Amino acid sequence: MMRQPGAELMPVDCCRLDGGGRSAVFAAFARGVPALVWFGPALPPDEDLQTLALANIPGVSAGQLDPLVPLTLCPLASTGWQGHPGLTATDASGVDIVADLRLAADLAAAGGELRWKCATADGDLKLAGEAKVDPVTGLLALSMRAETAPGLTVAWLAAGAVPVPGSMPRIMDHGGRWCGEFQRQETRFVTGAHVRESREGRTGHAHFPAMTFMEETCGENSGAALAVSFAWSGGHRVLAEELPDGRRQVQAGAFPGDGNTPQMLVAWSDNGLNGIARAFQAHVRRLHTRPVPRPVHYNCWEAVYFRHDLEELKQIASIAADLGAERFVLDDGWFKGRNDDTTSLGDWTVDPAKYPHGLHPLANHVTGLGMRFGIWFEPEMVNKDSDLCRAHPDWILGPERQPSGRHQHVLDLAHPGVADYLYERIGAVLSEYPVDYVKWDHNRILTGGTACQTRALYGLLDRLREAHPDVQFESCASGGGRIDYGILSRATRVWLSDSNDALERLHMQHEAARFLPPEFVGSHVGPRRCHTSGRVLSMAFRAWVAAQRHMGFEMDPRELTDDEAAILKRATAWWKANREFLFSARQYLLESNDPEVFAEIHIDDKRDRFVLFKGQAGTSRAVAARPFALAGLDPDARYTVRLANHEDTPEILNRNTATDFMRGEPLALSGRALMQSGLPLPNAFPATMTVVEGIRTQG
Repeated sequence: MMRQPGAELMPVDCCRLDGGGRSAVFAAFARGVPALVWFGPALPPDEDLQTLALANIPGVSAGQLDPLVPLTLCPLASTGWQGHPGLTATDASGVDIVADLRLAADLAAAGGELRWKCATADGDLKLAGEAKVDPVTGLLALSMRAETAPGLTVAWLAAGAVPVPGSMPRIMDHGGRWCGEFQRQETRFVTGAHVRESREGRTGHAHFPAMTFMEETCGENSGAALAVSFAWSGGHRVLAEELPDGRRQVQAGAFPGDGNTPQMLVAWSDNGLNGIARAFQAHVRRLHTRPVPRPVHYNCWEAVYFRHDLEELKQIASIAADLGAERFVLDDGWFKGRNDDTTSLGDWTVDPAKYPHGLHPLANHVTGLGMRFGIWFEPEMVNKDSDLCRAHPDWILGPERQPSGRHQHVLDLAHPGVADYLYERIGAVLSEYPVDYVKWDHNRILTGGTACQTRALYGLLDRLREAHPDVQFESCASGGGRIDYGILSRATRVWLSDSNDALERLHMQHEAARFLPPEFVGSHVGPRRCHTSGRVLSMAFRAWVAAQRHMGFEMDPRELTDDEAAILKRATAWWKANREFLFSARQYLLESNDPEVFAEIHIDDKRDRFVLFKGQAGTSRAVAARPFALAGLDPDARYTVRLANHEDTPEILNRNTATDFMRGEPLALSGRALMQSGLPLPNAFPATMTVVEGIRTQG
């Protein structure tokens, strides 16, 4: 007798979520853990969801187990799933338990969300999940939590297992290092797992928690792609896997975890990688609903380091204000006994030797110049040579014989009293002085860090933000060591890298734009000779690279020549006049077809105006610059375009030109011509930036 097709999978309980032009369809086969059987463009309202669900299940071939095994949101070995499980749990002896989870109620969406629960028959393991599709961004958010009976431990729990289409063999993720974050990496699916994980107890410089999957022909503005990003600031694992039967999955979860998994965000685009970037950037912009001012920063770190002298800092602040700075940030070295990095972390009181009258004289001088006042903290850290450590050596996180990092150790934020102490000390400084900005640093990896540490950090930040609602927080961790959507729900700015080398920044800012909107990324004009690379770069290049993001200065302004000061003032004035446009526009990364060129365009929603940044990193192979194809414009409109920084055009490389565009005169071209034939741009030296402004004049 022929078996009924899919008999083991019946009945199929289905549910769909729609929003932002996307549909997500979930199916529970035979009352098991739900599966995501579709995420992508919006489906027709009358789509047969049961048929769609069954069409996702491959047939059983020779040499396989008999059951038809779906990829559920939490695939389990006990069901016959042969790939990486979504959950592993052990008993007291360390043996993996066998879990047979069954759905507690029918799948049903309410208020645009799906909430589901499963449990074993004896109730020793319970699993609950949530899913929702954002009505604006179209992002799918998945999360999961597990409850176990005493004696059982959850060793791994993914926020969800998401199928990756077979049409997307390419895998892109981002590695890197200190002063070299957001380095693009690309590989391909093969049988087995591609794993990216951080064991640092923080996000990590080398482990941005995201993966993107692409069709063969996917580029910046065309082709289909699917991406995930894990909204968590601690250790994590992101895993992509291809099974022998050809199916592919991606999972993300906290590592080590605690059975309560934060959100994994899933994006889908049929407009190339820029479609993914727009969804993620829109998500970050929606994390902070109140208007967030973006003043030009001045940070004193690379000017004075630990050498704090009140009169010298006042002089520097005055020069910075004249150059266009709107906020002065007092960096490391202001607190008791802090003359180098070996001492005093944790003693968050103003150093009476450097500031006998507290910070009031400096803060009053800064605010008297019309600038705001910001300050640096590294609250999660402690030096053993500190009053805090001498009083509370038991507050250090990790084993007693652990190595130090930068002469410092980590405070156990989950230990009773630690978070309260930091809340009181930080709050006292924020209350006494006119601080509206905190640079929150984190300069070493954790030894012994768990999810409890990350959750305690979130709790501390949430308390401080509630008590001081006018203070903005920046996430810094030796630069880009803690950038993720978990910390960005609490921070309005990230310090992308400790490198102020504009060449390095050009690369990093380009790739980070796939996930971060420009106004959330701090970028500073560094010293003439970069302190981390030794490079000497022109002021024009340093200034315009910083003007791509949240602009600031971080050098001794007394070193500037008159010409350098004039260039910096000019670029800063342009940025101030255009920041509101840049920070509300849509950003498109452009195909340069040249490994030495990194370009992006910012376009308003009505496609009436754009700004193009074209960074020339090195020498191109061709002698002359090819016409540069733009993207995102109205093809039927006519635009007037002009160089915003024509004074930076090198005459020697542009001795004879067909138009006066290179000298600042406007051109009028249609959107179609600009996107097809392209815009003729100046030939450029390495380490230079070309900035173009365009305005719709017809159509």
